[in-house]
Amino acid sequence: MFRAGVGSRMGRTVAAAVLAGGVLLTAGCGSGSGNRATDASYDGGRPDGAPAPVLPDGGKGGPNREGDESAEGKRDFAPPADYLSTFALDVDTASYDYTRRLLKEGGTPTPGQVRPEEFINSFRQDYPRPKDNGFSVTVDGARPNGGADGEIKASRPDSAEYEGEDWALVRVGLSTRPTDPEADRPPAALTFVIDISGSMAERGRLDLVKRSLGTLTDQLRGSDSVAVVTFSGEAETRLPMTRLDGNRDRIHSVIDELEPTDSTNVEAGVTTGYDEAVEGRRTGATNRVVLLSDALANTGETEAEAILERIEDARRDHGITLFGVGVGSSFGDELMERLADKGDGHTTYVSTDEKARKVFVDQLPRHVELRARDAKAQVAFDPQTVKQFRLIGYENREVADEDFRDDRVDGGEVGPGHTVTALYAVRLRDGASGHVATATVRWLDPKTRAPHEESGSIETDAVEGALWGAPSERLQITAVAAYFAESLRGGSMPGAPGLAALEDRARALAEVTEDSAVGELADAIDQAQRRSRD
Repeated sequence: MFRAGVGSRMGRTVAAAVLAGGVLLTAGCGSGSGNRATDASYDGGRPDGAPAPVLPDGGKGGPNREGDESAEGKRDFAPPADYLSTFALDVDTASYDYTRRLLKEGGTPTPGQVRPEEFINSFRQDYPRPKDNGFSVTVDGARPNGGADGEIKASRPDSAEYEGEDWALVRVGLSTRPTDPEADRPPAALTFVIDISGSMAERGRLDLVKRSLGTLTDQLRGSDSVAVVTFSGEAETRLPMTRLDGNRDRIHSVIDELEPTDSTNVEAGVTTGYDEAVEGRRTGATNRVVLLSDALANTGETEAEAILERIEDARRDHGITLFGVGVGSSFGDELMERLADKGDGHTTYVSTDEKARKVFVDQLPRHVELRARDAKAQVAFDPQTVKQFRLIGYENREVADEDFRDDRVDGGEVGPGHTVTALYAVRLRDGASGHVATATVRWLDPKTRAPHEESGSIETDAVEGALWGAPSERLQITAVAAYFAESLRGGSMPGAPGLAALEDRARALAEVTEDSAVGELADAIDQAQRRSRD
């Protein structure tokens, strides 16, 4: 495994451009982001019926087929298909948290509600933290078909393409530096946009929001500011931007007085909230809209693009980001997630006071500060060693390869102490040895908007070990989360065990790591098994 620390070097030449063997990979060699390259006979396990892409080598064999080399013994052709995978970073976790609630209450998620990257990113990782405000890059992997207790065959009949020893799981991990609790941080200017529609009357919705905001009000510093906007059929400003210092009781009173009313006009709430955020914007502060809702819009515009089109200037010109907090047993997960993506922010989901405290107390810095704006990742696979690859999840975060270094193209916003993980299924060529891939992250400094990049790479010898015997328990947890998500949405991955075996893995990992979150994952897998037998 190779680990690269953070550097503030700009314009660094990235190994994604020229891979081993002198093969040039241009960013524009494919029409899309190229997040998968697979055999045309296999659909990549995608539940959406997307057409199968072709082999990177066009199905003509390996890289040493006749005509591949010139008289000098050097390769003289560019690969005919895309070996780049490019996506915007995503730190959302709402899909996993909402799925756990559904399963616990006897329901099941639809395939569209399951986003594997949000399952994966719900768990702590073991990546080294950078010393400055950029990213560390960690790339590692393992062989999924095998382990200390013998080989585990894929459990689904449509996973036959994944069987064999030539598949590996490759984990790309990015990490930002946490906030020092004793250090000063920029003040926060938060505009709470609160859903008080009739659907929020259900227990665990508006009542939980009010308790959560009460907790947050107590946690914020005196130098921070908040505004309060509510919406049902219409939007209303309950409190203009107000400093916490000397006004906490006033803010508590405004929140305590909230009561549910009628319909849900998310458009009105978001538009008015951004108006207030712009009016109360503070130079040098983190200016953010915090939307708290079940996102069940039924009045006004109900599509994310239409809602956020009206406040595009506030996002672009003033750098105001959106943090979405979902609540409720029925939750408009897709709308909330797309709002956050379009609004340069992220989402989470809370269903208990314990989860609310985790979000608004334990994880508060990562939700009110920024380490990186418009962050994107690009992974370049070496065609001399890699035959096929597939990125697990991130379908709605794909970025065109040629836009990786176009800083006008939207990426993801990442706060302090966040980790972002991308998991790939990678099929190596027979007898392959050497370089497998180079992963590069590009981001803009939140204050100066200067671009920075950092990279890490991986070789074939780093993916030879068995997954279930891997030295990193966190890599194994990542795999369990991904296998679980793919099972729920009807997909597949190499080496996928059945749910019973997956639950056993999760429980063993929970015991070894003493991580209660992994125990909750095991419980969710068990509940999914029960649903499948009903």
